[in-house]
Amino acid sequence: MEAILSLALIPVAFLLLYIYRKDRIQPEPIINLIKGIIYGIGSCFIVFAYAELVGSGDELNGIEDAFIMAAIPEECAKLLMLWLLVRHMKEFDEPFDGIVYAVCIGMGFAGFENILYLIENSDSLLSVGVMRGISAVPGHFSFAVAMGYYYSAVKFGSERHRTTNRVLTLVAPIILHGIYDSLLSLPEDVMGLAMIVWVVFCVCMFIYAHKRIKSMRTPPIPQAPTDENNNKNLYR
Repeated sequence: MEAILSLALIPVAFLLLYIYRKDRIQPEPIINLIKGIIYGIGSCFIVFAYAELVGSGDELNGIEDAFIMAAIPEECAKLLMLWLLVRHMKEFDEPFDGIVYAVCIGMGFAGFENILYLIENSDSLLSVGVMRGISAVPGHFSFAVAMGYYYSAVKFGSERHRTTNRVLTLVAPIILHGIYDSLLSLPEDVMGLAMIVWVVFCVCMFIYAHKRIKSMRTPPIPQAPTDENNNKNLYR
């Protein structure tokens, strides 16, 4: 079990440390970050309930399965948990915080999912653990950065783009997640090409995430005009 936990959680811990170090200017309380991780674990159980409700999805093709059984329920569950986490949180007071808390939730989800995958594939523990550590975990990190970026854009950004940002808060991570899973489900006769495309896509996702992190830190998203609701969470 120690080997499973190490392989599952080391890449998660690395990315959590990475995002925490990026939040040097006004770091979030550790207790809030721990809550985010716990909320991320909780989102897994929402996905389990969804899977029980709709079935295994065996009748779906690869792309349908990637979106209907993975991307849509998982990102919806994580967004729900993000909303529950920060809706009354006074420390959520700057744009970069959205990315920090979304990543904590995403890494909580990814860590718990990793443990389950490795338990199910204990006969090929090392290969599965390494592959998920360099692909699935950074994947969830990238989905979370996209979600957190647009979530903060809704709260701190301009009124003109608020509706668009609301939509992208969910749609952007779903698209990234769905494409990621779709590439893994391509037929074996094109698997070689698919793996190349998949690796390139993973690299592009991380570059995308890095750019979102950089743009959210400097410069910050312009503040919306002050009004009586300015300090309220706009997702209530």
